[in-house]
Order: sequence, then structure tokens, then C-alpha cells
Amino acid sequence: MSNYTGPKVRLSRKLGIALTPKAGKYMDRKPNPPGQHGANKRRAKVSDYGKQLFEKQRLRFQYNIHERQLRRYVNQAQRTVGNTGEILVQLLESRLDAIVFRAGLARSIYAARQYVTHGHMTVNGKRVNIPSYRVKVNDVVAVREKSRKLACFQEAIRTSMPPPYLDVSKSNLSAKLLYLPPREEIPIICEVPLVVEYYSR
Repeated sequence: MSNYTGPKVRLSRKLGIALTPKAGKYMDRKPNPPGQHGANKRRAKVSDYGKQLFEKQRLRFQYNIHERQLRRYVNQAQRTVGNTGEILVQLLESRLDAIVFRAGLARSIYAARQYVTHGHMTVNGKRVNIPSYRVKVNDVVAVREKSRKLACFQEAIRTSMPPPYLDVSKSNLSAKLLYLPPREEIPIICEVPLVVEYYSR
């Protein structure tokens, strides 16, 4: 199964999360789910399984990953000592494409993935083109020197508001991972324990 390439605005409305800047603008005007009766539809009572499934989809699309990748991350988190939900989001958040997005080097997770696969990014000075590459604490992620003049990076970095676990240099278009962030510092919208429950069934 390939990564989601369908209409991001519709998906954003369905999940209640702006997945791209364009979706964010659209949702400010129409915050309701898609469909002709989005605003007036009486919400049916959702089962526990339905809630778990919804949160799983929310998490998956915020990181733009396949179902099997998410399952692999959950398995890895479950095998690691500590809070499974917290470890899960730390694993996802240390993906190279996620760091590129959080640092403000890309305006959406989709753009971040594209920049990585197209070879625009380096880790500690070495070119890396694998979006799932795991960035470690003290690693420095940067835009390749040859790519720094590109308008997409210049525009993205202008509005960058990085989280506290990233030290971003706007002039060098680089970001250093200072520490593995606790759940409350990771800017995702998701009830992570429900995702863990979904995979523990």
C-alpha cells in the first residue's frame, strides 16, 4: 500500500486535523467533517473499537506512514522498557521526515518526505534520502548546501516555530535534536493510549 496521495483537505476534515497549510485555511472556514450534512449530522455513538481505529488513523496520517510501518513501531515500543505510548511517539518523532517538518524546513509532513527522498537533506553532513531514517540525540539535520537557495525552504523556515527539543538555525537551515521529547511536547493531536490498545487487541 502506498502512502496517502489523495485529497488532503477532505482527509484533514475527516480526522479533524489540518495536515497541510492549505487544509488549515480551509478548515478555519469549514470546520465540519466532509459530506453534505457534515455540520448537522447527528453523531452516532462510537464503539471503543471505533474510537481506537479513529485515533490510529489520526496518528498514521500525521506521520504519513503505512499501516505496517505503524504496526512495526508499536511492536518496537512494546518491546522497549517504559511507557509504550510515549516510546511510540518518540520513535515516530525521531524519523527524519518528522524532524524536517517539525524544524520548519518543510510546510507539511508530505513535503518533508519529498525533500528527503529527493536528496535535499543531510544528517551530520551526510546525505540521507530515507524518510524513516532514525535521527538520534545530538544529530544535526540540515538542508544540503546546494539546495538552500530553493524558495520552498526559504518560505518554510520563515514561519518556523520549532518545539523545545529542536535547536533550529534559520540561517543554516539546520536543526539539532537535543533530547527525546516527552509526549506533552510533541505537537500531535491523538489519544495515543487508544492506539496502543488498538494494536493490543
